[in-house]
Amino acid sequence: MDTGSYPMWEQYRLKREHYIIGLMSGTSLDGTDAALVRILTDDSGGIEKISLMDFVCIPYSNELREVMIRLCSPETARVDDLTKAHFGISEWYAHSVMKLIRSAGIPPGQVDAISMHGQTIWHSPVATAFPGPEGNLEVASTLQIGESAVVRERTGLPVIGNLRARDMAAGGEGAPLTPYADALMFRSSKEGRLVQNIGGIGNVTVLPAASSHEGISAFDTGPGNMVMDAIVRKATNGRQHYDPDGSFAAMGKPDQSLVEMYLEDDYFKRIPPKSTGREVYGAAYAEHLMEMAAARSLSLEDTLATATCLTAETIVRAVEDFVLPNVPISAMLACGGGTSNVTLMKMIQGRLPEGIRLERTTDYGIPDDAREAIGFALLGHEALMGRTNTLPSVTGAKHSVISGALTL
Repeated sequence: MDTGSYPMWEQYRLKREHYIIGLMSGTSLDGTDAALVRILTDDSGGIEKISLMDFVCIPYSNELREVMIRLCSPETARVDDLTKAHFGISEWYAHSVMKLIRSAGIPPGQVDAISMHGQTIWHSPVATAFPGPEGNLEVASTLQIGESAVVRERTGLPVIGNLRARDMAAGGEGAPLTPYADALMFRSSKEGRLVQNIGGIGNVTVLPAASSHEGISAFDTGPGNMVMDAIVRKATNGRQHYDPDGSFAAMGKPDQSLVEMYLEDDYFKRIPPKSTGREVYGAAYAEHLMEMAAARSLSLEDTLATATCLTAETIVRAVEDFVLPNVPISAMLACGGGTSNVTLMKMIQGRLPEGIRLERTTDYGIPDDAREAIGFALLGHEALMGRTNTLPSVTGAKHSVISGALTL
């Protein structure tokens, strides 16, 4: 994204105080998060202070959630539903923005821009064959729906969207993107830290002590809440969408041999950088796990305990296999919807190597459920400042880029 020729963005860069709204809807398909972020910059334009001014979450209706679940599966997706949802979900984003502005009690004109992630429908970072103008190409791809023009029209504010595409065009996986922002919010000069997000997919950011952006790494650890949520939806015929507080799993016992079988998945052995999504760990994966559990006569509670244990193991083993051999770590800062799952958090705590504290980003002033929305606000700000906002060491891209498309 090049904003250099627009006078309004030249003025933006000269300001010391900026207000950006970050919009995020994740792979858990639970709703839209909107964060109003105040960013103070120093004389050179660098970020001096980040403050969360207000935050709202708008839960998806059951009807919208079902539409999104269908769109995320090749067996049930239809192109007419996809195009309608691309525009329709933008109305949810615009509604979230206006509700946030009202909640914050500020005039809309005080907001400089919206930085919108969109709803991931399909993420395919491993290149596959596609016909090209001079023979077959190897093409990686991703799709986040949500039309920036609709949000621009409804709110009257400039919108930055399509934040993953340029990194993929530069040879990266387009994910994870928030580690750039994690470094701004959580790195320490004294200790190595992990930021472990547990959304639909789990992803970890590795922040070595006193690290520069070049020293940061990150990758998707595997399923977060996605498999657990799918099991609950299936078992309750859609009446419930998740295991509240992990209470069902707490009444069961994990089948350790089944967990070990699923840990043989090739993804868990792949060396980072790597990313994954619902196309791998979605409904079909959860149904297979349920079939295997039924063959072993596991109860629903035992099945959920097994799925919860699988998520905990993938998180901890990723740290043991790919982080600790290279970076000393003192703390894991957990965030995302998974932090409300008490059973999952206890399982992670019980498996973390000695000497690593399990904390939450909220202990550092960033609410667990707001971290990603704040992160995308920061990515949008950096783009408007004319700075690269991606990390090739994280995504595997050939070089860093200014990622995002601007709708004025």
